[in-house]
Amino acid sequence: MNYQHLQHTWADFSQRISAFIHRLGLENLALDCDHAALRVNDNQTAQLLVDEFCQHGKIISNNIINGRPILIIKLAAPLVIGKMKIQCVELPFPSDKAYPIEGWEHIELVFPSQAQTCDELVAELIEKVPRLADVIAGNTIASNAIAGSDENNDIKVKQSSPKGDKERLANPTIAFKANGICVKVHPHDIQKIVESEQIG
Repeated sequence: MNYQHLQHTWADFSQRISAFIHRLGLENLALDCDHAALRVNDNQTAQLLVDEFCQHGKIISNNIINGRPILIIKLAAPLVIGKMKIQCVELPFPSDKAYPIEGWEHIELVFPSQAQTCDELVAELIEKVPRLADVIAGNTIASNAIAGSDENNDIKVKQSSPKGDKERLANPTIAFKANGICVKVHPHDIQKIVESEQIG
């Protein structure tokens, strides 16, 4: 896998992500997407991609999260999904987990909020999109109704508060996963998080 491969697969990934956002009912919120994320299984591929992406942008963060380096690269020209312009790519080095598919894995949407915890973020998100309540609670029937087809009744939800060693800004995250792709929602733009690393 290399940069050229990722360019070729972006159109399919973006179409699948757009459809998933629509199914979740998030499209009406017109949220910004601050970054797209990759998954790779070996250090050699990760380093190759770092070198290639640095020809199309610059590293703005190289942080240790959950014991592994995760780089944030700000692109000279943004990636595009629909009306969303995505300025950054998250490139994690491999962990112990092996991913069944390498390449584009998720995007993250910025849901403006002062939430400090996942519970607070969930409550605010459900207030805006009430039908997500059943999905977040793990009700697969509701998930199926949102998806509109039997093949998507396996929407999985994970709540987390990932934090780099130097970060000072809480950024609780809700992840919706289905069919090998993922849409995450969090309160703060990744570039704000990177800025918080510089404080103190």
